[in-house]
Amino acid sequence: MDAAATIANALGVILTRGFRSGLYGSVTLGVAPGLTEANYPILSSLARSGEPRSAASLAPDLGLDRSVVSRRASELIQAGLVAQQPSPRDRRQALLTLTPRGRTAIDEARRRLETVIADHTSTWSEADRAALATLLSRFTATPLAATETGDPTHEGVR
Repeated sequence: MDAAATIANALGVILTRGFRSGLYGSVTLGVAPGLTEANYPILSSLARSGEPRSAASLAPDLGLDRSVVSRRASELIQAGLVAQQPSPRDRRQALLTLTPRGRTAIDEARRRLETVIADHTSTWSEADRAALATLLSRFTATPLAATETGDPTHEGVR
């Protein structure tokens, strides 16, 4: 099997719902009431962007329909992890932001994620871990391809 096929197979495993669900479930369990493996990607995406975002703008990044993002964001709002405010540009549009509790929750979930990754790669050499970090960062730094709308197809892969 050539390198591209090996990478494609490995990415296929990472991108499966079961893999993500198991990983997100392990890093969110008990972190904060209302935080689940299903809504974790929304909290994580808001933290990564560092600015208020609408459900519509988050949806392509996450590879989800806007209505799904809205439902999951509502769970986070009810849990006090996300706040909603009207957009200054368009009062009909709601913008989502992390609350201080949301910031604390995502910081803890990310610490747990780093621990899971460190544990999973604990038998690897430091050079191998550094190589994976460098190459994976390079791989995800640019879009793989664009859809008809121009949105990168790999945006939800983070």
